[in-house]
Amino acid sequence: MAISISSDTIYARASGAGKAGVAVFRVSGPKSHAIANALVGKQIKIRDPKLVALRAPSSGAIIDRGLAILFKAPASFTGEDVAEFHLHGARAVETALYEALSALGARPAEAGEFTFRALKNSKLDLAQAEALADLIDSETTRQRMQALGQLEGRLSALAEGWRKLILEVMAPLEADIDFPDEGGVPAAVAARAAPAIAALKRELSGFILNSRRARTIREGVMAAIVGPPNAGKSSLLNALAGSDVAIVNEAPGTTRDIIETRLDLGGIVVTLADTAGLRNMTADAIEREGVARARARAEAADIRLLVIDGAMCFT
Repeated sequence: MAISISSDTIYARASGAGKAGVAVFRVSGPKSHAIANALVGKQIKIRDPKLVALRAPSSGAIIDRGLAILFKAPASFTGEDVAEFHLHGARAVETALYEALSALGARPAEAGEFTFRALKNSKLDLAQAEALADLIDSETTRQRMQALGQLEGRLSALAEGWRKLILEVMAPLEADIDFPDEGGVPAAVAARAAPAIAALKRELSGFILNSRRARTIREGVMAAIVGPPNAGKSSLLNALAGSDVAIVNEAPGTTRDIIETRLDLGGIVVTLADTAGLRNMTADAIEREGVARARARAEAADIRLLVIDGAMCFT
């Protein structure tokens, strides 16, 4: 496997932003090992985690104490030489570390640049790179499991199978093009190509069907609670959310703007929207705007949940 080594050495926080007991900082590129050794003042062995003190290159003042580990190309996330520092997740530590890394010749990584380098170096393929982003964004168990499956190569294996089927189709078709006047060749070609085309069609049709389900898991669904005023829409939203998300009052038209909450329902992320009560005649301009927004949200929703006060049906 050919490794593409970028000339720049880049750095960024690899763990989540904000205060934390431990934060992971990654440095990738040709200078990463030399920079790490300069920060700790000694040679660090490859894949041998060490508790070290990192010092500013100009003053020698301690930046922080933590774990340092080096990875040698191509056996790293990016496929390049990589250094990682596990330090305290404080803003002051992060600022001091970045100043030191910049002084030693590294630059801040652009958004997604570590993953892009991993993609260039065939550490990940495109489907796996997308799966990594999905895994980081996952909110439910089903989202996590779907992203992990794709990250482990499930979609890539399917695509490779389709590629082989396409090659099985192309070979006899190219033979037909090359030998159009040979007796019996078109019929023989059709006999060989037709089964492969049929198999490919079945594979792709099944994938398209399953992809709709996968998209629902990945992106979630939008649901709108609609109905007349005082039908219990806000009460239903609060009951499903398990908290007082929306104001409940006997006065009609209490809900005017759209109120949203996100729920995990059976592993599916559902964005549930409480909307203004629908009625045709109202003198209140703000309520009219709320009704218009409610109708627009209902039109855009994947699911529309109609709520009607049962008592009103018998009056």
